[in-house]
This record gives sequence, structure tokens and C-alpha cells, in this order.
Amino acid sequence: MVGKICVIGAGPSGLSVLCWFAKMSREGKQIPEIVCYEKQSDWGGLWNYTWRTGSDEHGEPIHGSMYRYLWSNGPKECLEFPHYTFEDHYGKAIPSFPPREVLFDYLKGRWGKEDIKKYVKFSTVVRDVVYNKATDNFTVSVKDLVKDEVQDSQDFDYVIVASGHYSVPNVPHFEGIEKFPGRVMHAHDFRDANEFKGKRLLLIGASYSAEDIALQCLKYGAESIICTWRSKPMGFTWPKEISERPLVQKFEGKTAFFKDGSQAEVDAVMMCTGYLHSYPYLRESLRLKSKNVLYPPGLYKGIVWQEGGNNKLLYAGVQDQYYTYTMFDVVGLWIAKYIMNDGISLPDAATMDADWKAWVARNKTLKDCMEEIDFQTDFVQDLVKEIGPADYPYDLDVKEMFYSWEHDKDVDVLSYRDKSFASKFTGTKSPIHHTTFMKALDDSLQTFMGN
Repeated sequence: MVGKICVIGAGPSGLSVLCWFAKMSREGKQIPEIVCYEKQSDWGGLWNYTWRTGSDEHGEPIHGSMYRYLWSNGPKECLEFPHYTFEDHYGKAIPSFPPREVLFDYLKGRWGKEDIKKYVKFSTVVRDVVYNKATDNFTVSVKDLVKDEVQDSQDFDYVIVASGHYSVPNVPHFEGIEKFPGRVMHAHDFRDANEFKGKRLLLIGASYSAEDIALQCLKYGAESIICTWRSKPMGFTWPKEISERPLVQKFEGKTAFFKDGSQAEVDAVMMCTGYLHSYPYLRESLRLKSKNVLYPPGLYKGIVWQEGGNNKLLYAGVQDQYYTYTMFDVVGLWIAKYIMNDGISLPDAATMDADWKAWVARNKTLKDCMEEIDFQTDFVQDLVKEIGPADYPYDLDVKEMFYSWEHDKDVDVLSYRDKSFASKFTGTKSPIHHTTFMKALDDSLQTFMGN
């Protein structure tokens, strides 16, 4: 019997692990002692919105990249828990693209149902994780941020890394940027689109952050937005205020010079240039090093670290994401069943090595978003198959909805959030929101639910 488990991070991935262990305990199974360390003062991970940027009140780097007016950029029906639907939570059908506060409330409903807060030590940051080969366990060192006190190290049989990978910004350099006379920032520090009302904004990047922040800033009154791309443009049919240009090469004063020879004056520069996998608390042999991809290398089933830790260091939620809550959910259940030795066992090292390498190789061949959606659908379905229908009798395949969502964005990026989808698990088609996304300036839960 496993004695003690350390979970690092009380966001959707870490809390999915706790939820499944709590369910097992409720059903009469003897579960291990669980300690979840969370450096923030409350649960939620990236969903725990803060006005702060840079450092928190304890001098720790701010974890959250959440901004004030974020709305779901995919249909909620693609992330809905089959065993805890939006109708279960809200008592009625709600529109397909909710804002941040509505989604977070839904998550808290799921977590609250399982009474898992008792496992979490808040305002506690992990400083060091070392694997002890002689005893086949881990020693974890933490600091209580409120007491400003490094606590005595504890030993654990398993460590689950669920601290996320959208918190440490990737910040490239551009000639002249150090003398740019306006605001220069990374999307990690973006909080309120009202800051850019009447401004000419340059977004460096061509992925989901640039796409969504461009729409946010237009919605709240930016004068113009240029998105500059390195590999390829996003290619949407943008309104006249938003344009795309090849990668910016340099800055002279407020003037940005682009690869196609054009130039433009801008008032602010925001780098939507992605995030770094960063696990500074892990020793070298335990640290995942990867770009943000659908299948990071070195992980059997996308979970079990193969380079050290004797298959007892597990990563949760480290994939780039189309699927989100449901993927975290089945990863959490797979982890719980594996640790409990409940129907999941590992093959030999050579088989595990070949398995993750095949996934990584396939990941590198993907040509477009449709193939990426298919890839992650297969990944999720593979975990569900191994878990087995007795413990997870749900079909999570929502690729057709993802296809429709991508099509809607191509047709009109301004209005794709005004579409309606049907829940796979209740069959109910969502109502259309009372206000279109581009006009819904008040995104509070109370206003949104007044439809």
C-alpha cells in the first residue's frame, strides 16, 4: 500500500487527482495520505484571477496569466464533465461560451462536491524535490509563505507535478525594444483591456493569445491592433482595426519595422510569444524540458516520467490543449488508479519507451488544427480505454464540435462565440446569449446568467 502522495499545484489538473482519490475514499477504499501544496492562497490555478503582476504579496513570481475579461475561446460542451454537467451545476442550460467567472464557478462546484480542500496546504511553495534511490521515495522541501518559514522536509512515495505550464513567459528580444517609449509587456501580465482604449497596439505572436487579446482590446476600444507573425499569419477575416504583418524586426522610437519592409507607429507592445515549461523545484533528472506541444517527450501515457524517479514521478496537464477539463479529469483518474494498483500497471521499460516515442513522432507530423484535434482525441480516448468502462463509462470524443468551432472562427472570428452547441451528455442545446460577445462588456456571473 502506498503511504503518502505529494501533489504540486491546486489547479484543475491537481484537483482532478484529488477528486478521484476522494471518490475512492467515499466508496470505502483505503487511500494514501495526500498532501497538495499550492503557493496561491486559494485553489484554481490559472483560474484564480489576480490583479497583481510581477510578484505576489510574498515576493513570489505571480502564477496567473488570467485576464479580467476572458471568455471561453472554445465551446463549453467540449470541456464539460460527463458526471457533473453545466446543467447539474447551474440547474439550467447556459450559453456555449461563458466568461471566466462562470467557468470558474463550475469548476468550484465540481471540487466542492468532493470535499477536497482539506488535502490542500495553501500559501505553501515547493522549493525542492529530490528522488532518493536507496529508499525509492522523494524528499520534498516547502516554504510556508504566510509564516515566512521553511518547513521540515517530508518524504513521499509518489510526486505528482501539476503546477501548469502557462505561467513562465517566453520573452524574445527585438532590436531597439529597450528604448521603446511606450508600454512593453508579455501577455502573462495582461489584465484589463481598458488600458489600451484609444491606443495603437502591436501584438507579437500568431496563436490563441494574440487572437483573443486582439479581440479583447478591440472590444474595449483600442484604436488599432497589428498582429505580427513569425511562421504564418492567423489568416482570419479581421475587421479594419486589426491587421497582420510579417515579424517585426526592430524598433526606432515608437516606429516598428516589419520583415516585409513596412513600418507603423504604435503606442504599446505586447508579446504573445508563449510560455516555458519551468519546474525549478525539481532536480535535473526529474525535470521535463519541452516546448508547448501536444505530447511532451519522456512521458509514458503523457504522464509517467521515464528519465528518473522509478516511475513514481507523474506529470498532470503538461500537454498543449484542445481538450481541457475532461482531459485533466481522465489523467487524474488514470493516476489515481495507477497509484492504487487498481487495474493499471506498467509494461517493461522498452515498451514504455517505444510508446511515448511513437506519440511524439506522430505529433511532429501534424499538418493543421484538424489533425491536432484528432491527435488529442486519440490521446484522451487511449487513457479512457485503459481506465476501463467500469470506472469511466463515458465517450469524450467531441472532435466534431471542435471542427465546427474552427469553421465558425474561419467564417467570422468576431461572432464565433455567439454560436450554440448541444451538450453531449444531456442532449440539451445551449441558448443563445442575450448579448453578442463583442457587445457584452459586463461579463460578471450575475449579468451573464440573467439570460
